[in-house]
Amino acid sequence: MMATILDMLLLLFLIVCAISVARTRDLLSAIIIFAAYSLIMAVVWQQLEAPDIAITEAAIGAGVTSLLLIATISKTRREE
Repeated sequence: MMATILDMLLLLFLIVCAISVARTRDLLSAIIIFAAYSLIMAVVWQQLEAPDIAITEAAIGAGVTSLLLIATISKTRREE
């Protein structure tokens, strides 16, 4: 019962993050939301008993990809 509630909350948060990334105009905010999406997706993979995929998602999805995108934004100009 408790696992089902947790799974539903994680799914809801994933949907909210996905819609937020698509609708956010600020690139830095979109990257931060995308990193949160990747971390929650890693938790979902762990719940599905796939720890190898969860570790990969956390390392690449939230870690490396976010750092590369932030580095790219820092090299460009931001206009208001």
